Amino acid sequence: MKNINRRNFIRKTSLAGAALAIAPAIAKGAYSNSERPYGAKYMGDFAAPKLETVRAAFIGVGSRGPGHLKFFASLPGTEVVAICDLYQDFTEKWSKETKAIGKGKRHKKIAQYYGDENQWKTMLDEVKPDVVFIATNWSNHAPMAIESMKKGAHAFVEVPIGITLEEMWELVNTSEQTQKHCMMMENVNYNREELMYLNMCRQGVIGDFLHAEASYIHELRSQMEDQERGTGSWRTYHYANRNGNLYPTHGLGPVAQYMNLGRSDDNFGSLVSFSTQALGRKLYAEKNYPADHKWNKLDYKGGDLNTSIIKTKVGRTIMVQWDETSPRPYSRLNLIQGTKGILAGFPTRIALEGGVEGVTDNHHTWAQGEQLAAIYEKYDHPLYKRLNEATKDTGHGGMDGMMMYRIVECLQNGLPLDQNLYEGCFWSAVGPLSERSVASGGAPQNFPDFTRGNWKDTNPLAIIS
Repeated sequence: MKNINRRNFIRKTSLAGAALAIAPAIAKGAYSNSERPYGAKYMGDFAAPKLETVRAAFIGVGSRGPGHLKFFASLPGTEVVAICDLYQDFTEKWSKETKAIGKGKRHKKIAQYYGDENQWKTMLDEVKPDVVFIATNWSNHAPMAIESMKKGAHAFVEVPIGITLEEMWELVNTSEQTQKHCMMMENVNYNREELMYLNMCRQGVIGDFLHAEASYIHELRSQMEDQERGTGSWRTYHYANRNGNLYPTHGLGPVAQYMNLGRSDDNFGSLVSFSTQALGRKLYAEKNYPADHKWNKLDYKGGDLNTSIIKTKVGRTIMVQWDETSPRPYSRLNLIQGTKGILAGFPTRIALEGGVEGVTDNHHTWAQGEQLAAIYEKYDHPLYKRLNEATKDTGHGGMDGMMMYRIVECLQNGLPLDQNLYEGCFWSAVGPLSERSVASGGAPQNFPDFTRGNWKDTNPLAIIS
């Protein structure tokens, strides 16, 4: 925890929205960590002992945290034992609502921690939860997850899992030493389209993989209005002080699992990255805020759009784009190209050699829209079929609830998680690696092998029913 004071919370921000003047997150230390600590064990297919009742603490209930909290609290065999945030009104509000969800039968005693930036540490010592859900600002994800594992809890952390490679290596070492789960909660992997494409890829519909495209294109300039407790109060400083692909995992996570990267078939190799000029945030600030406003005093270094190209160990390519500034429609791209066809998103569309049966005659025409009804009927993921009704009213069209349901289900049944520790690190590593590549004029950057070679023996993610 030697770095936590350097990343102090500012008093007038919540744990889910701390306004930190972020230093560039280019990792400056060693880029390999080949020696597994004494007594540590590989966590790729790790299954923890069953938890009949999952006792959970939540750190950060200002933005993403409440959604996770509410659905977790609604599931059988769960108990919310603590809620922590800088703000008392947040902890009181969500403690009251959580007790109501339990209808007096569960979540009876919820400890509240607030008012000091280190109260979450006190919470870990006093409550000793089985699991901790972390939905705070990016800079505190890794330190909080590391300390949670050291105090005996499984850690579930919002994206990205960390912002430097050093943090990611410390997460790996701590998880392997403590034998505690550390999962980055990439909810997009549970979206209907992504689940169906995973199922189709596993069934060989598009043949051998060649190329994928992933993105997070989401215009979020309006977050700059969140100047006290909200996301923009800390995220804006990342945009100003860092130049790379700062938020890669929503698009990258699903296509990495299509390709089975980091799990026996292939792994991340190297990356090159380029950013455009940094124009949009400065123009937005000049247009919407007084000249002496703090947003007009920042030197915005982060390019409006970043494009990174990943080369895998066996020679596949992945284009990853990030743009939270430009005026354009939302997209994650979600494209996977194989030797027999292509699956693409935004909008959902499919082209196969010889055509899509009953819809198209060849691969020169997309099957899309209502034409895909038979494809959904045939290839919808069994997990989606089982859980859609139970989770459809949760966040992001149901993907948040499906993710939480699976977390609890795996913990209660002693099953490996759908996303392992190393995947969270590989997907998040695009951030610091892209910063290094941009800073060096696009020079290639090698991915660390967080598995230390064990990815070759890690089971593929099964098509869970």
